[in-house]
Amino acid sequence: MAGPKSSAKKSEGDRGEKKAKKPKKTKGQTWAKEGPRDPFEMLDSLPEEKQQEIQKALYLFSLGQGPPKTMQDARRHNYRFWNTQPVRKIDEEVTSHGPIQSEMQSIREESYSLPQGFCWESLDLGNPEQLGELCTLLNENYTEEDDNTLRFHYTPQFLLWALCPPGWRSEWHCGVRVSANRKLVGFISAVPTTVQIHSTERKMVEVNFLCVHKKLRSKRMAPVLIREMAWRVQRHGLMQAIYGTSAMLPTPMASSRYWHRSLNPRKLIELNFSSLSRNMTLQRALKLNRLPEKTKTAGLRLMARADIPRVQVLLRKYLRGFHLFPILNQEEVQHWLLPQDGVIDTYVVEAPDGVITDMVSFYTMSSTVLNHLVHTTVSLRAPIGFDVFMALSVMENNVFLEPLRFTEGGSGVQYYLYNWRCPSITEDKVTKVLCALKPESPSALCARGQVSRVRAKLRESK
Repeated sequence: MAGPKSSAKKSEGDRGEKKAKKPKKTKGQTWAKEGPRDPFEMLDSLPEEKQQEIQKALYLFSLGQGPPKTMQDARRHNYRFWNTQPVRKIDEEVTSHGPIQSEMQSIREESYSLPQGFCWESLDLGNPEQLGELCTLLNENYTEEDDNTLRFHYTPQFLLWALCPPGWRSEWHCGVRVSANRKLVGFISAVPTTVQIHSTERKMVEVNFLCVHKKLRSKRMAPVLIREMAWRVQRHGLMQAIYGTSAMLPTPMASSRYWHRSLNPRKLIELNFSSLSRNMTLQRALKLNRLPEKTKTAGLRLMARADIPRVQVLLRKYLRGFHLFPILNQEEVQHWLLPQDGVIDTYVVEAPDGVITDMVSFYTMSSTVLNHLVHTTVSLRAPIGFDVFMALSVMENNVFLEPLRFTEGGSGVQYYLYNWRCPSITEDKVTKVLCALKPESPSALCARGQVSRVRAKLRESK
């Protein structure tokens, strides 16, 4: 049987050189059992260039799915999308300041095309139904941990606070719907902000809440959402953006780490979000993390509406010593800092003479705990329900993190600028806090609580 088979292959090869069409089987092959080709034989038959592409793909797959988490991994990663964008490249040495791309470039007239069966829609967050749809999309598809244990839970009140600051535009609440049933399956947002970068003041947008439905992530819809948002923003003359993520993209201009302070150790241990160290008992952990009944800072109180002008002055004086910070007018101070129940809390310290000398703020996030029999949420309430308090290692926060029993988390935030080149900034010179990025991994706790601590270097005049 081997003889006819080998001769048949030879005759087929001869015919293949003369004709492009598929050769017919000989009588000796008509009864031969069909089966898959040897994969090594298939690989060897491919051109050298194709073999290298396959080997590279296998290598990248071995690194794990998703974008790199470290700069070392980023150097080996092929950023197909980001390599086409006006962003700082990996390992690029930067000493200058300014836009990467000319600001006089032509801007397209129409939106980017979506895959067939999908359409764009600017969400109206003043419509309770559409706001509810956005909550559902984010709560079911945004920033879930790889082990499916934790997911942010966004409330309508939080999203209105995060997405509707002064100057917001409905077209910057960019949604993607299924054309047939109008289901919301994608979203990206931008809000206006003025940022000081080193010595340059720049109007730009903060991009956030990029979310694609889990079942559609193979369609590479995220790059289209980013391009579409860039186009919508550029139409209004804004050419730069700031954004943050825990992933390593090209290329961070600043980085910071999450720190967390356990407020409900029993619950966090039961959820495996934290563990007892050697020689540590649960009772001792509860005692060590117990908070005092009353605060020790004289004059500490909730910020009131009447404090807005003085808080703005205090912020402007304090932030001058940093290299990346927001510039807030009084309307923005009111929106971002005036307390809202369950959303944002701001405290000020008022001296006996009526001067506001300090302020601290944090926002509230809840996380849904998946697949647990007892606990369903992890939140940020102490006497009023917080489980864990989290802070970034920005500004002068490192002064109080360890003394107040914060421990370093397992992830952090990378800060990026779109279409702006500048030297890197150390974390202690950063004051810009980006909302609701990604929950910590279970080994490093979860939930969110950003803290912005401000102490006036000079007492403001009465």
